Amino acid sequence: MPRPRVHDLDRLLDVAEQLVADGGPERFTVRALATAAGVSNGVIYHAFGSLPVLLGRLWLRAAGDFLNLQVELADAVQGGDREAAVEAVAAVASAPAVFADRRPAAARMLVAVRRDQLLGPEVPQELAEEMFALDKRLVALLTRLSRALWDRADGASVEVVTLCVVDLPTAVFRRALAGPTADGRPVIGADSRDRLKVAVRAVLALPPPPPAARPGAGSSPRPS
Repeated sequence: MPRPRVHDLDRLLDVAEQLVADGGPERFTVRALATAAGVSNGVIYHAFGSLPVLLGRLWLRAAGDFLNLQVELADAVQGGDREAAVEAVAAVASAPAVFADRRPAAARMLVAVRRDQLLGPEVPQELAEEMFALDKRLVALLTRLSRALWDRADGASVEVVTLCVVDLPTAVFRRALAGPTADGRPVIGADSRDRLKVAVRAVLALPPPPPAARPGAGSSPRPS
């Protein structure tokens, strides 16, 4: 059986993305995908090998596109002063809402599927390494934003940026992304987007705590 062409694989992933977004990963099966895409089970197994690999590829495509969007939003902010750095963090924080506008099924699917659900013995090492490589790219973005804000990239400062671009957007947008939709498109209103921006600015108004001292650094303890 010839391997499906790249655009055919993308179409399969598009259909799979919609199925997972609508029904969750628990109800997603190769048979359901074959029926929805109008292909045989064999075509899907030939393309991906197994259901866990298919889900891994699906997640990796969406997560990679989302990270590309975060970088794009950060790059769009011009200027080298602190206000520009704050604006860049706020722009990156808005990424889930922007992604939902551009790729509604992918945005909903990323909420439904966590990476740690996908990692297991059936996932090839190559695919797991690609997932971890994506983590490194995200850390590089967080570090870049931290340096722009405070000229430091220690754990405490990066944690504050993570709060702004991961934790706060998840809290503000999750209900809209995870809830039922009329047409498959989550509705994230302007009020929620504006409140997130205000919350990010409030968090960044307080500088991060000092870097943790390294073991053995500083003066020696006094003898008792």
